[in-house]
Amino acid sequence: MSLDKEIRVVFADEKLKEAYLKLKESKTEDKLLFEWLNRAFDDLKKNPFCGTQIPKKLIPKIYIKKYGIDNLWKYDLPRAWRLLYSVVGDEIRIIAIVIEWLSHKEYEKRFGY
Repeated sequence: MSLDKEIRVVFADEKLKEAYLKLKESKTEDKLLFEWLNRAFDDLKKNPFCGTQIPKKLIPKIYIKKYGIDNLWKYDLPRAWRLLYSVVGDEIRIIAIVIEWLSHKEYEKRFGY
């Protein structure tokens, strides 16, 4: 597949976008997380398939129920943080939908490891 389509990165919902914007104002490690997420978003804008695809049978039911997704990708951030996103597209554009970011511990819990 050619990636000469318009590529956008969007948040799955407004709450997530607000959480992301709050990180920017933070004085703690959250500020670093904001920078890591920005780097990840830049990478996704270049190639939305740069993460690791999660096998369909491992997609948490909550994501399928809440967002109606049928694919899930994981992008590894520094310090074992994970960015989870889904990819949708058509002939004109590809959209990476940011679902959430989690610490490694939260990630393992979400996936039941």
